Formats: sequence, C-alpha cells, structure tokens
Amino acid sequence: MFSVISCIRDHHDWRLVVAAVVVCLTGNLTAMLLLFRAQQCDRAQRRNWIVASAFACGVGIWATHFIAMLAYDGDFTITYGVGMTALSVVLAIGMSLVAIIVASETTSRYAFVSGGVLMAIGIGAMHLTGMDAIEAPVDIVYDPYATLTALLIGALLASTAFFLFQRLKGARRLLLSASAMVLAISAMHFISMSAIRLIPQSDMAATAAILETKTLASLVMGVSTALILAALGAVFLASHLTDLRGLANASMEGLLILREGLIVDANERFQEMSGWPLAELRGKQPDAILVHLDSAPTTANQETLLTTKAALEVPVEVMIRRMIYRGRTCEILAVRDLTERKRAQQMIEHLAQHDVLTGLPNRSLFDTRMRQAIQVAQRKRTQVAVFYLDLDRFKAVNDIFGHAEGDRILCKIATILQRATEDSTTIARLGGDEFAIIQTGQQQPDGARRLADLVLGGVAAEMDVVRDPTAVGVSMGIAIYPADGATAEQLCCNADTALYRAKHAGRGKACFFDAEMDACVRARREIENELRHAINRKQLYVHYQPILESNTGAIGGYEALMRWNRPGHGTSEPEVFITIAEESGVIVQLGEWVLRQACIEAARWPQPLSIAVNVSPVQFMLANFYDRVAGILQETGLAPERLELEITEAAFVRDRKATVSTLMRLHELGIRIVMDDFGTGFSSLSNLRALPFDKIKVDRSFTGILEHDASARSIVRAIIGLGRSLGIRVVTEGVETELQRQIVINDGCEQIQGLLLGKPDIEPSVKMAARANFLAQTDEPIRSHARPASAAT
Repeated sequence: MFSVISCIRDHHDWRLVVAAVVVCLTGNLTAMLLLFRAQQCDRAQRRNWIVASAFACGVGIWATHFIAMLAYDGDFTITYGVGMTALSVVLAIGMSLVAIIVASETTSRYAFVSGGVLMAIGIGAMHLTGMDAIEAPVDIVYDPYATLTALLIGALLASTAFFLFQRLKGARRLLLSASAMVLAISAMHFISMSAIRLIPQSDMAATAAILETKTLASLVMGVSTALILAALGAVFLASHLTDLRGLANASMEGLLILREGLIVDANERFQEMSGWPLAELRGKQPDAILVHLDSAPTTANQETLLTTKAALEVPVEVMIRRMIYRGRTCEILAVRDLTERKRAQQMIEHLAQHDVLTGLPNRSLFDTRMRQAIQVAQRKRTQVAVFYLDLDRFKAVNDIFGHAEGDRILCKIATILQRATEDSTTIARLGGDEFAIIQTGQQQPDGARRLADLVLGGVAAEMDVVRDPTAVGVSMGIAIYPADGATAEQLCCNADTALYRAKHAGRGKACFFDAEMDACVRARREIENELRHAINRKQLYVHYQPILESNTGAIGGYEALMRWNRPGHGTSEPEVFITIAEESGVIVQLGEWVLRQACIEAARWPQPLSIAVNVSPVQFMLANFYDRVAGILQETGLAPERLELEITEAAFVRDRKATVSTLMRLHELGIRIVMDDFGTGFSSLSNLRALPFDKIKVDRSFTGILEHDASARSIVRAIIGLGRSLGIRVVTEGVETELQRQIVINDGCEQIQGLLLGKPDIEPSVKMAARANFLAQTDEPIRSHARPASAAT
C-alpha cells in the first residue's frame, strides 16, 4: 500500500493524476447513466444503449490509463506506438461491452460477479497492451504477484460497482456504482505501476517526443471527454428524436407536414391509413390524395375523402395547424379516419328507423314514407294503397312454443312479404305481429287486390295450419288514397278498421275499407277503446237486483249487474258491451272490478244475504283466476259461503279440464256455483251430474213466453223437476208479470227474480222499496224479512 502511495507521490504529476480520475469518473457516470437507460427499454433498443454505455466506459478506462501514464515521470522520454495504443482502446471498449452484457443478465443471480471479473480482465488487458505500446530505452519488468493482486482488487471493486447498480435506487445508484468502478480502474492501474521496474538499456536509442507531456495529456483528456460527452449527447439526442417519432407514430390520427404547400413528412399512421409510402408522398400536394380539401389554414374541422393507393375513398376529418418544424413554419394536417364513426352513425340511423328483428322499416320510417307517398300521389294524381296486416294465431304460437319460435315466424312472414312485393313497395313492422305495406305506382284497387292475393297465397304455401302447429295466417285491411282518406292518419285508421272487420269475418282474408260496412266496426272499436279506460275514469257502477224466496217472499240475496255510464251515450246495458269486452280481453279487468265492488257492498250488510256475480268464460282461461277470487274475498272480508258465481256452459268449451279444476277448488273454498242461462247454448245433463253446481238459473227467454207457449212451460217445469231430483235449487229469472210468477211458483221453483219483484238499482234500499210495493198489491201473505243495513239509509 505504501509503495503505491509513494509511487503516486514520487513518480507521478499529481495534477495529471487528478485529471485522469476526473475523466474516469465522467466516463463511468456516463456509462452508468446509459446503462440505467438501457434497463428501461425493450430488448430491441436495449442493445444500442448498452453499446453506448460500453463505449463511454471503455473510453474512460483508456483515457484514465493514458493520462496516468503521461503523469508518470521515469527520468527519460517516453513515447507510444500507435498500433498498440489503438489496440488498447479497442480492448477497453470491447471488454467493457462484454462485461456490461454479462452483468446485465437478469436470469442469473450472481451476474454482477461475472461482470466484475470480466471488467477486471479487460482493464488488465488494456493496461498491459498500453504498457507494451511504450517506446523508450528501457525494459519493463512486471511483478506477477502485484499484477494478480491488482486483478483481484479490480474484480472485487468492479463486482461491487455492478452490485450497487443493481440494488440501489435513484442518484445513489449512479454515483456509488460509478465511484466503485473508478476505484477499480485506479487501483488496478496504480498497483500495477507501483510494482513494475523500468531497467534502462544502453543499446536502445531514445525516441524524441512529438509533443510535450502536458500538452499530450491535455489533448487526450479533451478528446476522451469529448468522446464520452458526445456519446452521451448523441444517445440522448437519438433517444429524444426517437421518442418524438414514436409519439407521432403512436398517434391514432394520421399526420401530414406541409412546407410551402407540399408534403415533406408523414407519420406511420397516415401511411397505414392511405397505403402510400412516405417516399411517394413527399413532394405531392395534399389535394392529390385529400379530395376537395380547403388548403387555407383553419381551426375548424373539415370532412373530406382520402384517396388511398388502392383507389379507395375513405371518409376522414382534417384539422390544420401551423408549427415550426425543422426551423421553418409548416402546416400540420391531422387526418382522422371516420370510417368507424360513419359506420356507427349509419347503424344508429338504421336501428332508429328499422325493426331490429326483421330489418324492416319501423313505425317511424313507415310514417315518413307514408307522407312522402301521399305527397307524390297528390302531385302526380296517382293512387296509394295502404295495407294493415295482423297474424292469426300468433299469440297462441308465441305462448306455447316460446318467443324464439315467435321471432322465427315473424322473420319468415317478413321474407314472404318481401318476395310478394316490388322494390318500390314499403313493408314495415309496426310492432308485435302487426305489419303494414305501402303500395305505389299501381292502378287501384286492382293492384292492391293482386298484392293481397300474392301475400295470402305466399303465406298459405309456407304456412300449413293443418300440418304445422306453429303455422299462422294473415288477415289484412286495405285503404286506398284518395278515396278512403286524404291524409296518412285517415288512411291508416281506415286500413286498421278494415283489418278489424277482416279478423272478425273469419280471419285469413283481405277486406277493403267500406264506409258503410265499417261504420259498425268503427263503433265496436270505439266501445272497445273506451272500455279500456272506463274503470280509471270511474264510468262503471253496479246495480243490485233482489232474488226472492218463492214460498216466503223474503229476499235471499242480490245479483250484481254491471252498468256503464258511457259519455255521450248514457247508461249502457251489459248486452251492448260485454261481448266486445270478451273479444278484446277487457272483460278480465271488468269482471275483477265488479266482483270486488259486489263483495265490498255485501260485506257491509248485517244479514248474511248472498251476492251473485256473473263470470265470463274468458276469466276461466286465467291460470290464477282462483287466486284472484280468493284474494278479493280475503281483502273484503266476505265469507265465501255468501258469494255465488254465475257461469254459462260456454266456459267448458275451450278448456273443460282446467275449468272443472278451477270450479272444484272454488267449491271447496265454500263459494256456491250457479249455472246461468240453463236450457240454451251447450246445456248438458252430464255437467249437472259431474260438477258442483248449487243452483240452476232458468233463462229469461223461456220465462218471457210462459203465458202463451205450452212448450216453454214444459221446459221450465222439466228444469225445475230436474233440479229437485238432483238436489239443486232452481232460480227463474226474468219474471215480469204476476201470471209468470204464479206459474213458476206452482211448478215448484224455489227462487224468482225479475222486474216484477224489483228493478236493478244502485242502492239495495231502493230494491226493497220496489219489493214492498209489489207485496202490498198481492193477496198472498208473505212473512216479514230482515233488511240489509243500507236499507235504513
């Protein structure tokens, strides 16, 4: 150790030693900084940074050695051979590269040791080669032990440098690792120099120095430092430019740079978008590839077309800006591809105006084309036919086979309609199973009739109802402009009215609008539409008609009869609207409403009188009909034994099994079941025997002709006898005269009901007053009876 210090103190110029250390620290700081940058890059860029780091490190090592050699004072002139000196530089850079590559290996845990050993070997090889480049009248004798010691110390310090670089973070990482590497280089050099002996040779001629030592040292120091900093600057500049180019290429927009109206540069995105390579773009005017581009600089976006190399036109949006590029003012064109946006806009517009399932125009587009067709017809004095189509049996198919099968049927019908029509004809799906057609350019009504035949024939050929359980039919209504309406609204309304008549005339046919024939249909549709809102508008109310016991004259109960106060028409009897309500399905809401109202009213009576409510066959089609009835009873608090449900045998026609099951459950609950209108329709004795009926009602059509029709009297007598034999009470309704009353009483009828005994009215007290008037006129004694609480009001 003391020999090294004495060597530096006695045989070296300390100023050049300091200069050598400064150059060495600069080189190693630069090397570590570049190596740090290498670790941040991907594999492709990492090699360039490692080479730059090795160059800076190798130049620093060589410059340190050379300046330190110049600082050595051996009492004789020393010169250096160019060949060996150049080889020492190559060895320093090459071994630095190998050492850094090995030390940067991420898969090996002890790669820093291997890198440190290789770095020490490289420094030693460079030192020995540099020493061999000395040209002086001396022999150089090396101490092998000192040389080995220098290698070991250098390997240890170099390994430490790589270890610190791997483990530390921030500025400490660079500073400490560079300092350790400086110590490794300096230690190896000065330990080796302290151990060598220079033996003068008298037979060797001294070589004259070209430059003095200080000048040569300054020159080496300046050149090496410049090389190191140039490597650092060049790499930083390349990195900066690469990052800027990468940033431009990473842009999702194409960039064109114009100088004096000509293209001078373009990023990769624009080349990819247009298909034009940069070499072919340079020197072109932008309007050669951008159609109708306003070349004046503007901040507003311009939409235009980009002509690609494949001669395709791509919709683009162009934004023009000014900037300084390579020292000159240029225009930058940012070109954005609008293909996806245009496609999305077209898809949105299509979805907004077309049915998603069938792809046909929807109601919105249908209305637009309807108005357009009428405008053209007005101008050209031609005719337009409007078809409204509805699928028969579609709801049943959709419910039974599922919505997927229903969707398939709808698509199939759409295909049939498209095959039957011309390109100029508009086919639309208005919603659900409703379709519409606008036919133009045809002489009407012949054109509409031909199209109707084609549609019906196509559906019949594709949909065989007999063989295919999923097959449906088509009904259609047709209105002609201008005969059936001057506006789109009138035509559509009249076509819909004609469709309504077609469906009620047997389905599977086409009906043209007829003002006289469709007046009744329109009236039915008005009733149907108003019925849907009658409950919410509080237009419905209930009348109660008393049912009397024949032998005592006491009131055994009441029948709830629904009435409709229809605006502009007064009170409507059930005969006017019940059938329409059943056909439209509104009867479900109406039936539930009247049942609830009747139960609420009956629950207020102190005497347990019965309340009878008519039930439509449509209501029995509901799977939850039993639950609804039971829920209303629980809600109103009415005992089930006081409720009588009157049904007709039409309820057994559609689904006898389900109806019987529901009736049995209702009867088990305690509700009494009454067969209404017995003797008409589908009356069957087997129903009386098998089903839990508590009462039979003789239809009023027989009661009204009892006085002068012997056969009617025989039928009533037979029904009463049948009921007596089966243990079922019989009620005769429609009793309007005293003679009719006497006849049914004499035949043994247990209960009677009719206008003679009390008119239907809102308040039960009014009914009782009517009955009291009747009792005052008859000479038959009748015992007193209890009244409902509402009679006292």
